[in-house]
Amino acid sequence: MPSIQIDLPLTVPADTKQALAQRVGEIYAEIMQVGMDLLTVSVHDLGEGGVWRCHETGVPTPSALIMCDIRSGRPAQTRAHLARSLIEACIGMFELDALWVKVEFTQHSGDEMYHPHLSGFNTDWTGDERIADTSGVTP
Repeated sequence: MPSIQIDLPLTVPADTKQALAQRVGEIYAEIMQVGMDLLTVSVHDLGEGGVWRCHETGVPTPSALIMCDIRSGRPAQTRAHLARSLIEACIGMFELDALWVKVEFTQHSGDEMYHPHLSGFNTDWTGDERIADTSGVTP
């Protein structure tokens, strides 16, 4: 973790999924102040009729769902910014109706995320974790 799962009501080729994963990684790293190497993105193209939003009256509406499993600690406004940016990326790539793209967050402590490349569990989020390059500029 973190991980982002995107359920789409359409079918897309692998290179488009890869492009979406790249864009999501860039968005996530910038807004959540981490390196992209922690993020896993899964794109579930469930095909037409694969994702629905239910209503009290009327028939369900084709929808999309973005699930974000993240470390706890970010303010609500940061998570809202991430949600809006992820929605914008999806509607830009797939011409989805923004009204029907839902984002959900599940927050975890760092010790609920095991990363082999970190040699074990992650740490709790404490602030900007992006690594500065040799020029001293944070990517």
